[in-house]
Amino acid sequence: MLANARVIDLSQPLGPSTVHWPGTFSPEATTMATHAESGYYARAVRFFEHSGTHLDAPAHFADGGAMVHEIPAERLVRPVAVLDVRDRVGDDPTWRLSAADVEELEERDGTIATGSAVLVATGWDRFVNDGERYVGSVANGTSFPGIGLDAAKLLVGERGVVGLGIDTLGIDPGNESAFPVHYYTLPAGIWHLEGLIGVERVPARGAWIVVGAPLLYDGSGVPARVLALAP
Repeated sequence: MLANARVIDLSQPLGPSTVHWPGTFSPEATTMATHAESGYYARAVRFFEHSGTHLDAPAHFADGGAMVHEIPAERLVRPVAVLDVRDRVGDDPTWRLSAADVEELEERDGTIATGSAVLVATGWDRFVNDGERYVGSVANGTSFPGIGLDAAKLLVGERGVVGLGIDTLGIDPGNESAFPVHYYTLPAGIWHLEGLIGVERVPARGAWIVVGAPLLYDGSGVPARVLALAP
């Protein structure tokens, strides 16, 4: 299977220009050694745990939940179901995935299997280089599509998924300041992937996802290299 798999990179480059959550900071790097002076090249890097394409660990919103280094590796390599809702979202930053949306897509693509990860393709990643459009601002508030609580309850409570991902900077809609989905899913032991790109390239069913997240000790989250393996 792997010999013939298409590898689809769902990750943003991580650097000073990466759009970040309002009130946090862009990744920073300090050169510690150069080839000319030391014979090798190395940097010290500083970043917010939830920068760019990143993993949310349950501990992010669940006191006592699993930290990044406590998530079992087998939960980060899973069959994946994709919900392509780009035509439903359009340019609406207030749009949210509903349970009805999930069920309608399942009628076409098949029921989401227990133990899967689910990725939502909203198309919002087309604004990833325009911070104001992609995430909003401190002055005007965050603004981008997300997953509604009823959809999260269907996916987690009934379908038994292990992870949720989206191509915006947050699982909850940007205008949802109380983070109801985070407070429902993360205490249930679910992980999130946020800041994905190009999710629509992954087939609705039949692919696997590999979440390449460093074993960051006591992390609430960590930037990740996320790959899909498609037949």
